[in-house]
Amino acid sequence: METLSALVIVLSVLSLLSLLILHFVSPEFKMSWRMISEYALGNHKWLVTAFFIFWGLASMLLAFLLWHVVSSLWSQIGVILVLISGVGAMMGGWFDVKHKHHGLAFLLGIPSLPIGALLICYHLIGFEQWQSHQDILLISTHSIWISFVLMAISMVILMSGYKKTGLPMGPGVEPPKELPKGVIGVNGYFNRLLVVCYILWLVVMGYIM
Repeated sequence: METLSALVIVLSVLSLLSLLILHFVSPEFKMSWRMISEYALGNHKWLVTAFFIFWGLASMLLAFLLWHVVSSLWSQIGVILVLISGVGAMMGGWFDVKHKHHGLAFLLGIPSLPIGALLICYHLIGFEQWQSHQDILLISTHSIWISFVLMAISMVILMSGYKKTGLPMGPGVEPPKELPKGVIGVNGYFNRLLVVCYILWLVVMGYIM
């Protein structure tokens, strides 16, 4: 189990490292408003794919480990949600931002983890052997749903701005290369914050297991 826990951490770090490198090799994508998945439109699609695949593998492996730790029905549902999140991340690597299934990858990978992490966290801290890790568990777990809410708000602001400018939106529509005048674009920052919070939770769980 210790070897598998270490592998969760390694895969998570590789995912974050892939994301970090993307910011240097593809500076044309403004991190303030361009989503991470949009890096697939550049010259380093393989690196975006690696980012998602590492993330997905880490999530799925952690779900396997947690399944042998949790005991209640709700916590088991939480583990299944972590697994679904991992599948969504893997799909994000297979189906890039222009693919019709990329939206499905998002729906599977992003909303599922905040719920799953909460169900798992509050189950585990009820046991004495996990109480010494209570603070870091709670902080890392709550950072997930907070980052999710912040990104959702930033996306609503961006889409509202697009709508006012008459910019076409929807599946299959390639995002603009420049942010239209008057549109507030901070969603890229919160997208990256979300990813960091999601993956750091994997690291925390891998470390304390």
